Amino acid sequence: MRRRRAVLLALGAALPAAAVLALPPRLARAHSLPEVEARLHDREQFFQPFEARPAPDFALQDPEGRPVGLADLRGKVVVLHFIYASCPDVCPLHADLIARIQEMVSLTPMRERVRFVTITTDPERDTPEVMRGYGEARGLDPVNWTFLTSGAERPEEGRRLAEAYGLRFVPTPDGMQMHAVVTHAIDREGRLRARFHGLGFDPTNLVVYLNALTHDEDDEAHAPPPRPAPPQGLWGRLRKLL
Repeated sequence: MRRRRAVLLALGAALPAAAVLALPPRLARAHSLPEVEARLHDREQFFQPFEARPAPDFALQDPEGRPVGLADLRGKVVVLHFIYASCPDVCPLHADLIARIQEMVSLTPMRERVRFVTITTDPERDTPEVMRGYGEARGLDPVNWTFLTSGAERPEEGRRLAEAYGLRFVPTPDGMQMHAVVTHAIDREGRLRARFHGLGFDPTNLVVYLNALTHDEDDEAHAPPPRPAPPQGLWGRLRKLL
């Protein structure tokens, strides 16, 4: 009886990850990045892949004032997006979508391999206190997410950087900013690999793409240290899907 209960508990712990991985079974089994890109090209209308190119670099800081540059994220797959905290409409929806994707990623071994980065385009009003509160309000987990700013002394830097990534945040007389919504995927070598446009893409498709980036053979030199061999049984079979 004790052994049976232990098995049931192990199955219960594995089921959330199984639910995520089972959503797109064909995509989850595609190990090759080109294969995943080809499948997403047919399945996801908001997906825009690129031939690998260096992502625009940045020199920013987190809410604690610690410097963070793109080079500091080398070895991680990066999900990057731009918002400003006082945005009344699409920015909170975008952050909520990122939080959903982060939760899905965190149910898998990718938790240690993917970093979520939010950059403010309004550093004068997005103080460290505002930035900390924004993450809590939107359900973003600081274990693999950070909110970055250029600091109030460089008020244009966030918008300049957004433009370098291909989108504009245009200030309006009422203190708002007109802008598009884009989620950027950067590989472990610091190269921009894809954009997911708007809020209508299937978050599972981005999770599958991130999984392919974490296993891309071009980046094996920057792979994280090998993990211990998984136990046999359901979780062991699930890990083979990654």
